[in-house]
Amino acid sequence: MTAGGEEHEPLISSSVDNQRVTYSNSPQGSSPNDSPRASGGEVTLAIPSSRSYGAIGGAEKVTYNWADVNAFATEDRSRNRKFWNFWRGSSDRMFQQRKQLLRNVNGAAYPGELLALMGSSGAGKTTLLNTLTFRTPSGVVSSGTRALNGQPATPEAMAALSAYVQQQDLFIGTLTVREHLIFQALVRMDRHIPYAQRMRRVQEVISELALTKCQNTVIGIPGRLKGISGGEMKRLSFASEVLTDPPLMFCDEPTSGLDSFMAQNVIQVLSGLAKKGKTIVVTIHQPSSELYAMFDKLLIMADGRVAFLGSPDQATEFFRELGAACPANYNPADHYIQLLAGVPGREDTTRHTIDTVCTAFAKSENGCKLAAEAENALYYERKISSGWADSAWSSAVSMRARRSPYKASWCAQFRAVLWRSWLSVTKEPMLIKVRFLQTIMVSLLIGVIYFGQHLDQDGVMNINGAIFMFLTNMTFQNIFAVINVFCSELPIFIREHHSGMYRADVYFLSKTLAEAPVFATIPLVFTTIAYYMIGLNPAPERFFIASGLAALITNVATSFGYLISCASSSVSMAASVGPPIIIPFMLFGGFFLNSGSVPPYLGWISYLSWFRYGNEALLVNQWSGVESIACTRENFTCPASGEVVLTTLSFSEKDFTMDVVNMILLFIGFRLLAYFALLWRTRRGK
Repeated sequence: MTAGGEEHEPLISSSVDNQRVTYSNSPQGSSPNDSPRASGGEVTLAIPSSRSYGAIGGAEKVTYNWADVNAFATEDRSRNRKFWNFWRGSSDRMFQQRKQLLRNVNGAAYPGELLALMGSSGAGKTTLLNTLTFRTPSGVVSSGTRALNGQPATPEAMAALSAYVQQQDLFIGTLTVREHLIFQALVRMDRHIPYAQRMRRVQEVISELALTKCQNTVIGIPGRLKGISGGEMKRLSFASEVLTDPPLMFCDEPTSGLDSFMAQNVIQVLSGLAKKGKTIVVTIHQPSSELYAMFDKLLIMADGRVAFLGSPDQATEFFRELGAACPANYNPADHYIQLLAGVPGREDTTRHTIDTVCTAFAKSENGCKLAAEAENALYYERKISSGWADSAWSSAVSMRARRSPYKASWCAQFRAVLWRSWLSVTKEPMLIKVRFLQTIMVSLLIGVIYFGQHLDQDGVMNINGAIFMFLTNMTFQNIFAVINVFCSELPIFIREHHSGMYRADVYFLSKTLAEAPVFATIPLVFTTIAYYMIGLNPAPERFFIASGLAALITNVATSFGYLISCASSSVSMAASVGPPIIIPFMLFGGFFLNSGSVPPYLGWISYLSWFRYGNEALLVNQWSGVESIACTRENFTCPASGEVVLTTLSFSEKDFTMDVVNMILLFIGFRLLAYFALLWRTRRGK
């Protein structure tokens, strides 16, 4: 093809169309005639028979190959036709549609190389990355061969050898950079590594990824707490993953949301890691020319197919031969993506262009090499499925499968998560300062409104109202204080839990224990301020019993708040669901509706109401032992003693112990239900 032909000739396949590749299904070394050849162009491929990069769990360098990778998105319309299917008695999935997302994708990533997956939106970059990392979402079915150092890749082997930096950065914003990395070192690194060595590794990573200046800066919460920059946050994501020094790394859109300088800084970090012998695969949407020049290899996707795989220089030559050379002073990445992107109204032209490019690459020298390696991988897969396998590899995989997926022991996980949770509680101003300020203000307000009550017929009604206000405030204040605890951190928890950092029970127990001192102190402060201002039973033992009951009511309400938080998918959902559920329990508390007049068919609600048990226990504590009540006005109903007050409300002194026991049971029951709800959300989000 002449230079003039390149300038005017459209995108067509030229001499590469005459190349036909033939190769054998056997591995290399069988015979000279078995090696792949391309007729016409006489392209002879030499594929290494073996690469010594170490074994699983201790591999210093990893080569990752994949062959014939396909992915389908399934849409099950039968969910919307349950009624129709019921009457038809059909159990087949006849309404299921399949859309192919990946089509026979072959590729390889080698040590010391930074491989960039490029393509327009919908080209299949993220789907391929998820398939390679065994993180295919629900609704997507994938197939194909994946091999690590020539051996079949499994989810266990991938978890042992690789790290995955996801597109969205999720952190506990109140921690500093150093505190976050210390926590990661405590739960990610092997349990046999001593603490001092972990701290040295943390310092090494901080220095390697240029986080020294911000190591004592809080990470930050968008819109609430100012912290580190976007580039530093992305480097912190890398630091979290490279703590264990994995030989294989995957990054999904690492430059998303960053300016050109920060994006270049991030890619420089990845390039530096690749130069140390790591195998790094990244997806990137539309890199600048500076970023494009930093990539060692490109894998350009188009409509779920491989349009090109090779170095940037090879890409320039490949597209020049096709008559689609990149213009001078133009970003090659923009040119290739625009060339293969779908244009509305020109679907046929776009499809023809994609078919031409993909077919031409499949017949090129790089495409032939990929096809040969794919056949080689399929050959080994058939061998292994028939019973032959590398004994060292298979024994290592089976050992990994028998081992716990968690690097740290249960106690080490508990200490680390409890430490992080306590730091999060103490550094959260909304949790400490505002809660105590709210408690003091409300207790003073109630104390002023009900100040100095006397034991007469008016005082009885006012004291009962003040006690129920005690109960209501302890409930709503603490439920809405914790209603966002779990649902706001749910994405972080699910990601870390599924990464094998800690167990669900460790997280739940640590979060609840870290906040326990706050919920033990708040009711004591409230009771201390308001109790004697109102003029409740002045006996010291009655004050301490009332304080203990307030603490118990607070923890029951908190447990119910945890249940709502764990069962809700978002903070707004939890805030919307909470009040309608709490109101029925409050109505059956004995203040708005007499306990003796509850309809039988609604009695079960009253047995689940901590308002009822708490109200009865507080009133018994107030009125038991009160022998006389002054009647200051005639012709008014006046209870003669505290026992009459309790009888009027259908309460009894004999039920005091059962009230306390029932509240303890509700406390335990709500906590267990909250934990099971968290487990359910964990399995659902897997």
